[in-house]
Amino acid sequence: MSQKTVFSSAQLPSHLSERDRFSLWQDIHVAEIWSVEYGTSENLPFQASIEATAVGELVLGQMSGTIKHATRKASNIADDDNDGYLLLINKADTLLSGAQAGREYGVGRGEAVLVTAAEALKMGGADWNVWTNVVVPRAILTQAFPQIDDRLALKIGAENDALDLLKRYCQLLEAGRPLASPDLVTHATETIVDLIGLVTGAKGQRAELAGLRGLRAARLQAILAKIADNFANPGISAQGVAQELGLSARYVHDLLQETGTSFSERVLELRLQRARKMLSQRHNDDMRVSDIAMISGFSDVSYFNRCFRRRFGHTPTSTR
Repeated sequence: MSQKTVFSSAQLPSHLSERDRFSLWQDIHVAEIWSVEYGTSENLPFQASIEATAVGELVLGQMSGTIKHATRKASNIADDDNDGYLLLINKADTLLSGAQAGREYGVGRGEAVLVTAAEALKMGGADWNVWTNVVVPRAILTQAFPQIDDRLALKIGAENDALDLLKRYCQLLEAGRPLASPDLVTHATETIVDLIGLVTGAKGQRAELAGLRGLRAARLQAILAKIADNFANPGISAQGVAQELGLSARYVHDLLQETGTSFSERVLELRLQRARKMLSQRHNDDMRVSDIAMISGFSDVSYFNRCFRRRFGHTPTSTR
């Protein structure tokens, strides 16, 4: 992860007129960042500052100043071919409103919205605005969540717990020392992408229940709850969950297959996430890896080691 970089209007030659300073700032922005047509406040002198911190292929950024309008047209998209996604989070007491993908949005302080640079975009605010962006390349986000475009331009409330966690996690990365280890960069990237999935509803029960109605949705929710409560039990099985809920094992398997994740895949993922969390907690440093594997539901340590390395790209021991 590179050091934080800052691009500010204060760095421009002081002898230039305000109009020329804005023109030069926008030209540099188009050349170095992405092609956007900006409009500034008519009531305040031009000021603009962008801070950016890279986390692998992701960028954590903040924009502040008197930029009042931002428009990205087809010609802008053709100029830079940027097709990444931006999770925009409003940090000021202003309303940021815009439109994309046939939807209009308005986000207040602490609220967020997901947009893409690959489609035409409009956004407007007040005379002074502050917002943060989490920028993710299209290939990374669509690989994790193939239906992510369904979540474009939908307002995300400030009370969203995953959004609160994402904000705090990004602040931690921006304030801390640069990540030198490739494993840590990968971990941070995966965590941010995972949280964006939860923030937008592209991951989790809300996404899994989409398209299901009535009794089927209720039964799926009950199945997911049983798995979440009992995944660490080595004896958990689809047949056992089905019996507890008065369903057939075939019905449980079929319902889970509709979500794209089988019973065994879901249980394995929950166990691996539990183990990784325990391994990363300092108060568990005295515990053996084998004990943590057992607590997480694994009865075979060799199998646990293989699954952990395949899932996270490194060994359980190196997680500590």
